[in-house]
Amino acid sequence: MAVFAKVLQLSKSINNVTKLLTNSSLCSNVNPILNPTCIRRVSTSQCAFIHTTSKRNDLMEFFDDKKNWGRKEVKVGRSWLKDELRLKSNEDLHKLWFVLLKEHNMLLTMEEAYKQEYEYFPNPERIDKVLDSMSNLESVVRERNQAYYNLETGTCGERPARMAYNAIGMRYFYKMRQYHIPKFMNKKWHKKHVFGYGGHAVSKFLRFYREKLWNVKRRAQNRDRNRVAALMRRFPNLDLGAAKKQYPGANISKLKMSRNAVSHLQPE
Repeated sequence: MAVFAKVLQLSKSINNVTKLLTNSSLCSNVNPILNPTCIRRVSTSQCAFIHTTSKRNDLMEFFDDKKNWGRKEVKVGRSWLKDELRLKSNEDLHKLWFVLLKEHNMLLTMEEAYKQEYEYFPNPERIDKVLDSMSNLESVVRERNQAYYNLETGTCGERPARMAYNAIGMRYFYKMRQYHIPKFMNKKWHKKHVFGYGGHAVSKFLRFYREKLWNVKRRAQNRDRNRVAALMRRFPNLDLGAAKKQYPGANISKLKMSRNAVSHLQPE
């Protein structure tokens, strides 16, 4: 058996040598430029076709740089503006999106780590800046998609939507989409999207819901009116245009005739 195994091993080695010699002879007779299957290998020290950043496949990707750990303030810039993003190509926007997504995940991880250690998270506004940049980037991409579809098809290319009513009579923004089952056969869709509503319980709920919305609006108007009246009492030369812009719920013309807005620095 040992002799038989040695004979098999020797025969395999001979076959490998013959295959290597035949392949080398074929490649030597073929032009490497015309036949891409036979390409001369070039060392990476002489030529580099692809440039990539350093790979870090550990969990430290979800944490900030160690130099910023324990600091009370981290120097950061502002968010990306729409005018700046419009100057970039689609490829750059694609790369920037993943950079912002990675930064957002890192900031959320660091915020949770600081909470567990009962410490102050430095510059929490960084999360808002990243979200603002991502929102601006999405707006720019949507603008380009709309321009492309308007040029090619004459439509905006956005997903069609309409206002609809749910089962309890509340309106919501329903986005349409395609289904593999026809509408009259899709029982699951009819159960989920019930546009007809009625009954005493639904009417009572809608009445209380409208009352709640009105109370919220009324309280907001009262807060604006009281705030503007207090400012007019304290500052007789108040810029009423700026006050109206900042507090839209206040009726400036009505407040001028109110005794609550009269300052004690001038006679009534």
